[in-house]
Amino acid sequence: MAPLLSCDSYFKRTAHRLNGKVSGNLLVGRTPVHFANVDLHAYVVGNDGRAYTAISRIPQPAARALMPLTPIGGLFGWLFALEKPGYENGFSITGAEFTHSLEVTFYPGEETVHITQTAEGLGLENYLSLRTHIQGRVPYIPENFTVHIAPYKELYHYSSSAVTSTSHREYSLLFGHHNQTLSYRLHQNVTFRDCPHARARQAVLATQQLSVERVFALYNEDEQVLRYAVTNQIGSAEGDSDTAVVNPCYDGTHVCDTTARCQPGTGLQYSCECTAGYRGDGQDCMDIDECAEGESHCGPFSVCLNSLGSYRCECQHGYRLADDRRTCVLAAPPPDPCAAGRHSCAAAHQARCIPRGGGAFSCECLPGYTGDGHTCSDVNECTQGRCHPAATCHNTPGSFSCQCRPGYDGDGFQCTPANLQRLTPCEHERLYSQPEPGHHIPVCDDQGNYQPLQCHSSTGFCWCVDEAGQEIAGTKTPPGSTPLHCGEPGQPQTMCERWRQSLLDHYGGRPREDHYVPQCDAAGSFSPLQCHGNSGFCWCVDEHGREIHGTRSEPGTAPPCLPSVAPPTVRPSPRPDVSPPAMGTFLLYAQGHQIGYLPLNGTRLQKEAAKTLLALHGSIVVGIDYDCRGKMVYWTDVAGRTVNRASLEPGAEPETVINSGLMSPEGLVVDHLRRVMFWTDSGLDKIERANLDGSQRRALFSTDLVNPRAITVDPIRGNLYWTDWNREAPKIETSTVEGANRRILVNEDIGLPNGLTFDPFSKLLCWADAGTKKLECTFPDGTGRHVIQNNLNYPFSVVSYANHFYHTDWRRDGVIAVNKDTGSLTEEYLPEQRSHLYGITAVYPYCPGGKVCPAYVILMDMLLFLCTKHTYLVSSHCSEEIVTDTSTKGSLGFKLGGRMPDPKT
Repeated sequence: MAPLLSCDSYFKRTAHRLNGKVSGNLLVGRTPVHFANVDLHAYVVGNDGRAYTAISRIPQPAARALMPLTPIGGLFGWLFALEKPGYENGFSITGAEFTHSLEVTFYPGEETVHITQTAEGLGLENYLSLRTHIQGRVPYIPENFTVHIAPYKELYHYSSSAVTSTSHREYSLLFGHHNQTLSYRLHQNVTFRDCPHARARQAVLATQQLSVERVFALYNEDEQVLRYAVTNQIGSAEGDSDTAVVNPCYDGTHVCDTTARCQPGTGLQYSCECTAGYRGDGQDCMDIDECAEGESHCGPFSVCLNSLGSYRCECQHGYRLADDRRTCVLAAPPPDPCAAGRHSCAAAHQARCIPRGGGAFSCECLPGYTGDGHTCSDVNECTQGRCHPAATCHNTPGSFSCQCRPGYDGDGFQCTPANLQRLTPCEHERLYSQPEPGHHIPVCDDQGNYQPLQCHSSTGFCWCVDEAGQEIAGTKTPPGSTPLHCGEPGQPQTMCERWRQSLLDHYGGRPREDHYVPQCDAAGSFSPLQCHGNSGFCWCVDEHGREIHGTRSEPGTAPPCLPSVAPPTVRPSPRPDVSPPAMGTFLLYAQGHQIGYLPLNGTRLQKEAAKTLLALHGSIVVGIDYDCRGKMVYWTDVAGRTVNRASLEPGAEPETVINSGLMSPEGLVVDHLRRVMFWTDSGLDKIERANLDGSQRRALFSTDLVNPRAITVDPIRGNLYWTDWNREAPKIETSTVEGANRRILVNEDIGLPNGLTFDPFSKLLCWADAGTKKLECTFPDGTGRHVIQNNLNYPFSVVSYANHFYHTDWRRDGVIAVNKDTGSLTEEYLPEQRSHLYGITAVYPYCPGGKVCPAYVILMDMLLFLCTKHTYLVSSHCSEEIVTDTSTKGSLGFKLGGRMPDPKT
């Protein structure tokens, strides 16, 4: 910003352009109109007192109603009016810092509007900056009417630091033969900082008269631009004598070019002089092309670029401008850290360094090794089944070798028996079966005989076979069901097998790795140790499958459940199954200074039950997530530059957990298994991690980030995902939760990836893009990319639940539901208080242990519902067992012996 010297005449000569914003609220008749920082621009031709003002993006009916309010643009006419000898215009007195307040009362309706215009000084290019605020009510002007304003004069009274004016103006509304004259009263007050070095102004600081010789107000409906144009002179309040000699430089009757100076002479004589950078006789001035005429001062290795009245120098590739902005000096190329050995990649036999330009590099493990390139570990290919089943595998650093076992010939990848007569029929069929799709390869026991139970690796069907490997009729069981004990067809199922079969039916016969399925031993009894899928939560059970209290363990530690070992008597702390929040599923969304609550009925939005959950005055809540184990909601506050949390218990107070080292924290996600959180900072271009209490904080990434925003996590597999809406190169990246193996997943055909969610049902990574207007999904490895919806408005954040996505939208200022299967926009919720919605998250009544299919969600909700509604059904929440009425085949369709898995884990 240039120095703000209020009464320096230099600004008077050079300030020809003005920029500003208009804000406020206006009642046009009875119609409210809001001005949200619309653009105002003005241009002044100082040597003849002309001023032009344009206000953009004004909605109807406000634009037509503002046409009589010429004082908005008239301010610039008074500031830069043509000065008669001995008089000074407004800018000569106030300089570049002042406040213009005016009150306008319209007649006959007495509507009143207040306008405040604040000048904030000159910028680097001598543009005057101005803020305009408008508040009040104006009369409605019908469409097709034009506004005519006659020339007028008004008096301005001056003191040491203020200028006042009161006047009465008339204007006419014209349409066809209709001509109506209306008026308004105008009170103006301009306050400014008096200049202590100003010369005495006894003649000026009294009363001066502004003569507005021409005034126009026009509105262009197509452009939505309101324009004012005025021509002004400032002079004596008594008026000039008819015989007075006024030099054309003072009354604007000269013929000098707008880029020339008018120099007054004796009497009516004057001369015109083109300003610097122009050439001509003063009446016609042409720009001088300093580059073409050799008048530039650009140094070697530079390019001269002409501009109106001036020129600039730009350097050729490989050079940069020196401080004098004319000389080009050699720009040293950034060193190649790979060639110079200044990198952090693993040893050369494990990884390679890849230069990325500009001194950047990346690391990549060589084939046979795995890691992030900075740390690489050997891949044990022997665990991947690369060798023939009749071969021995030998792992070596970065490679491996295969060797056929004694009695077999071959290279290790293909081995054939040295004596075919030694093979049993099962071994022979297994070794020489063609690996065709759908073909079953038999399983042999240690003696080479057919295993009594055979299962198809692709279809999941199992059956019993005789000694010749032929299927025994009536023994085939469908996928997911418990096979019969081969050799004992028709044996009744045990309690564990019945429970297992019933849950498998609800999983559609294909349980996933993270589903809970009761574990039965070879005799069909409950295994002493039961675990919930791959979540890591385990517990001990008795012979009826009931959980033994005090045995439930944290992930990674299995409790001792052998009969000879006494179970622990103290529960782990904190317990993973603490009391859940209120029954049901709901959405939490961030809306500036508050967090909203929107419950779900299935997947439908219960709009009538929506409410404000937390009021956080002075905050701007952006990122939000929920810790299902701690029953806490976490959020980022851009205004306070903090990360905060609060319990959902009644009366809980918000707590700040991170309050330093943040600039613009946006996206946030909680890993409920590891008890950590991650967030993005688009101001510092960082991704950080900390414990949920704010301890052990560390930066995961602080390079190759421009505008990181959304972030999500797959806690089961330990993967982290985030978006970067860098407009030059937007991308979606991933790494482990520890920050290893960072790589780009998506960087093509994306624009502004604002929202990101990991769908625990389908294990898909999905994002909402405000640039492409698409909602898309991909597998975590970047394959299988497909579009769900391609006609979004302006999404900001997205979350997945069951068969729907829910995203916040800045164009609608609401929550939008999208069906995953059809991509259709099913419904929307628009809060009564309309403002931008930011982050959104879903709150379940349990903690999902990895991939949870919709059928599992429905089953758990059904069990909880039945627990509270039916007297014949009791559960672990009501007592010890869940048992349906076997006489009527209850809604679960089976009898449960023992406890159901706790849905919170």
